Amino acid sequence: MTISANIHRSHTCGALRASDINAEVQLMGWVNVKRNLGGLLFIDIRDHYGVTQVVIHPSASFFDEANSLRAESVVQVKGKVVKRESLNSKMPTGDIEIVVSEFRLESASEILPFPVANNPKQEHEDTRLKYRFLDLRTERLHKNIVFHNEVIRSLREGMYGNGFMEFQTPILTSSSPEGARDFLVPSRLHPGKFYALPQAPQQFKQILMCSGFDRYFQIAPCFRDEDPRADRAPGEFYQLDLEMAFATQDDVFANAEKLMKEVFTKHGSHRRFPATPFLRMPWLEAMDRYGSDKPDLRFACEMHNVEKCFEGSQFAVFKNIIEQKGILRAIRIPGGAAQSRKFFDEADAFVKEQGLGGMPWLAFKDGEWKGSAAKAVSDSEKQMLAEIVKVESGDAVVFVIGAHKLKTQTVGGRLRLWLADKLALRDTSFWSFLWIVDFPMFEWNDEDSKIDFSHNPFSMPQGGMESLQNKNPTDILAYQYDLVCNGYEVASGATRNHSRDIMQKAFEIAGYPATEVESRFGALWNAFQYGAPPHSGMAFGIARLVMIILDEPNIREVIAFPLNGRAMDLMMGAPSEVSEKQLRDVHVNIRRSEKS
Repeated sequence: MTISANIHRSHTCGALRASDINAEVQLMGWVNVKRNLGGLLFIDIRDHYGVTQVVIHPSASFFDEANSLRAESVVQVKGKVVKRESLNSKMPTGDIEIVVSEFRLESASEILPFPVANNPKQEHEDTRLKYRFLDLRTERLHKNIVFHNEVIRSLREGMYGNGFMEFQTPILTSSSPEGARDFLVPSRLHPGKFYALPQAPQQFKQILMCSGFDRYFQIAPCFRDEDPRADRAPGEFYQLDLEMAFATQDDVFANAEKLMKEVFTKHGSHRRFPATPFLRMPWLEAMDRYGSDKPDLRFACEMHNVEKCFEGSQFAVFKNIIEQKGILRAIRIPGGAAQSRKFFDEADAFVKEQGLGGMPWLAFKDGEWKGSAAKAVSDSEKQMLAEIVKVESGDAVVFVIGAHKLKTQTVGGRLRLWLADKLALRDTSFWSFLWIVDFPMFEWNDEDSKIDFSHNPFSMPQGGMESLQNKNPTDILAYQYDLVCNGYEVASGATRNHSRDIMQKAFEIAGYPATEVESRFGALWNAFQYGAPPHSGMAFGIARLVMIILDEPNIREVIAFPLNGRAMDLMMGAPSEVSEKQLRDVHVNIRRSEKS
């Protein structure tokens, strides 16, 4: 990239090549590396665009000043481009160097808390986040943020290319039951009342569809007071939000798959992109086979229902769980018979840590069965097991058993990932995309002894009003869907409910009386009575997409200014206390607990 010359620099630190030899140039940047070799001073000067080596001779009046510089000081140099004696093919500017005739120190650096250039070790994350402005100068993180920008640009271009219009929706809005805690903002003008920062632009984009617009998108900031994870930033994140009028989930899928193909073939071409349309898997099937609603299909080890094998079993562990109407699943580990007893003991300990009673196992090799359940399981049961799970010589089988169906499935899913990590089972040569569809509309909340929405409360129930009136709520499915890539949820969406009657009934089942629905969702409620088109949409987590493409283990490595794992901004000192006057202005009193 070329930039216009100005009083600070005629070129960037990544621009000069052999064709510029003999040119008089002026650069400005940070001192990346400094080397004094036999009296000659070599300085690598760095800016956003690259690095250029400059040479200062000992006869120069500014030699001592330059020689005493600390790394990361900002300097300006002027001089002549010459051919470099020791060419460096690893640098784009490695054919040239600049013999400095004029030098100026623009801004000196103090002693660094950690090296920026050529830092062989990973600093503690809190130190990196406190000095994020330095961390962002490091080559890897700087490239990550540039890449993040390039992905956003591709997403935006893709949306415009598919006929979507870009909107901006409000940041100060009303509280909404999106599934996480709201961030609340007290009102100065309206004592005792609060705005909420949007968990998503959900209602606004639906209202836009009711307002006559056909295709909406937004690079939308979202705010959710939820605990952080390696793949989820605490507090705030940006998503590619989209909505389509007169559209079904199939229309959304087609647009999303086209967009993902454009982005991943451009930015993730180091792996094979799958054929479209992507595989679709119902939520119930995903949970039963993979123990997760975001299954990683780059390796096998799926869970098989083997309850039929052991219906009359004398093995007390299996017999008891079947009598209790619990679940019994088996996972085949290809080549697992070669693993040591210690490996299976570690797997058993992992399952116990997750809340199950243990993990019986079998290994089959050269016609012989071994393992913790080998003596307890009959030959006929082993034969039926081998047929269902497709056991071959050299394989092992581990069992996932428990009385509580969802909990047991979930632990089985975690065990599956544990096995993949331990045995390096993932095929990393391709991108594994699939749609998870047919999510349950409602779920039972044990803590509050009530029915809750499972996911998005504004989704259309499958079967419409008839299902809401006649089915057990936990049996009702919704037109909700997630897009999964390599075991991560990268997008989530739904076909929306656009009927006031269905909306009222759905919220009634979840414990919201009609008056509260009308009060809390008045804008959407009103919009639906003046002709609402069927509409569908979804949203992509942008930082998570970038994290996946770059193979980064933590989402904070692709965000310029993230909060840390305790939801704190160590650089800016947030959250922080505010003055009594500020609290009085917004009519807030602090009620402190005994602990605080």
